[in-house]
Amino acid sequence: QVQLVESGGGLVQPGGSLRLSCVASGRIDIIYDMGWYRQAPGKQRELVATITKSDNTNYADAVKGRFTISRDNAKTTVALQMNSLTPEDTAVYFCNAQYRLDATRIRVSWGQGTQVTVSS
Repeated sequence: QVQLVESGGGLVQPGGSLRLSCVASGRIDIIYDMGWYRQAPGKQRELVATITKSDNTNYADAVKGRFTISRDNAKTTVALQMNSLTPEDTAVYFCNAQYRLDATRIRVSWGQGTQVTVSS
């Protein structure tokens, strides 16, 4: 089983920046894709950005040009650099990972979430 732990959330003023980090640990063979999702009050959870093992990235239109997703060389961590933040970015941000437990089993794990609040 893989555990994901997010960090880096907090309170920031509009126009500011935050960097979120997610670390994977536990029994891992290969981690394939990782990503960030968010859920704001009264809204459904939505995809923010994803990154594959080969560093192919995808972004939601709402964050394109402002957010950047990246992985370390071991592919066990994923970061989300968030710039030009607006109040609409306020949400709980969740880390997600798809991984191979062994040769026959593929699983998905979620982090516990970290709060990002953009307010003056």
